[in-house]
Amino acid sequence: MMTRHQSRQEAFCLLFEKSFSDMTLEEIIEGATETRDLQPNEFTMQLAQGTVDHVEELDALIEPKLKNWKLSRISKVSLAILRMAAYELMYVPQVPINVTVDEAELAKQYAGEDEYAFINGVLGAVIRDMDPQVKDKKAK
Repeated sequence: MMTRHQSRQEAFCLLFEKSFSDMTLEEIIEGATETRDLQPNEFTMQLAQGTVDHVEELDALIEPKLKNWKLSRISKVSLAILRMAAYELMYVPQVPINVTVDEAELAKQYAGEDEYAFINGVLGAVIRDMDPQVKDKKAK
């Protein structure tokens, strides 16, 4: 049984791989199942597929918060984590905001302290602009 943290790691890996490929998410999952014995659970699939399905909307939410940066200039690691965290903030009401922000620490593991601080700042700006009703639901 995979923990939520492990599910997020798997979803991040799928999204990161997708950023280098024109393959569909399904094809990437199929390849990962064969090559590294991936067995995605429902939460992994929700995060990965939801992020892919809403990528344009998520980018439109993230880019104005980048302060003199463009999406195309940030690392693929940071972008995958930001998109997934933004998806979770907007579309996964059962996960509290602080949990989503804490889980963005994946950046420390995959990118380093500087990128984690950058991601944290961007997520903070996204959260400040969230609909108060969405914030209230996630706080409970």
